[in-house]
Amino acid sequence: MQNLKMVIRYDGTRYSGWQKQGNTENTIQGKLESAISRIAGQAVEVHGSGRTDAGVHAMGQVANVKLKTAVDPAEFRRKLNDLLSEDIAVTEICEVPERFHARLSAVRKTYQYRLYIGDAKPVFDRRQVTVLEPLPSLNIEAMRRAAEYLRGIHDFTSFCGNPSFKKSAVRRIDSLEIIEEADELVIRVTGDGFLQNMVRIITGTLIEVGKGAMRPEEIRDILAAKNRKNAGPTAPAKGLMLVGVEYTPS
Repeated sequence: MQNLKMVIRYDGTRYSGWQKQGNTENTIQGKLESAISRIAGQAVEVHGSGRTDAGVHAMGQVANVKLKTAVDPAEFRRKLNDLLSEDIAVTEICEVPERFHARLSAVRKTYQYRLYIGDAKPVFDRRQVTVLEPLPSLNIEAMRRAAEYLRGIHDFTSFCGNPSFKKSAVRRIDSLEIIEEADELVIRVTGDGFLQNMVRIITGTLIEVGKGAMRPEEIRDILAAKNRKNAGPTAPAKGLMLVGVEYTPS
């Protein structure tokens, strides 16, 4: 049995998210499993590091798949990319120990959210940025102060989009930066794991702070409330990208 680790990038615009679903074949996981099965001549299950939602993109999604017959990783990657559509690419494949699991072995993930604040249409990046309309004058320093309250270990129930989530919502955010880049604001967050819609809800809440609808200090009360209704709106999917996943060196 050969265990292969893959690094994948994709434009999630036209897909129903990462996870394979019974009512559609239009998922990233589904497309990968179909292509790998054709090449390997066997049914396979691809395990991703996380489930990106419909419309969310990835620069560094990580997945693993186990094959009964060993293959050459470089040749396998070439064949796989030949079969995949132009908006999905496998950038790396390597053999890893059998115990490696893309989700269970992950120790940190980094996401970024791109907000367009320029005065012209983002023609070329329109599928990967969220335009703030009407374009406000955001108080970026207030957003940064609010971000400080989110760093560290907290119960992020208020920032979870799944109302029926029953497991622990405690997560650790190691860094949360708000970066000004020309006509964009980039919110970049690294942590040990993320709840459903968590980064998008954090983004929506920070935007509310930037607009003056919330004070930075209210983040403490939002966390303590453990109630989704207390946080800001969920930012649209298209601005979000999974940048990378980290693992403990083997």
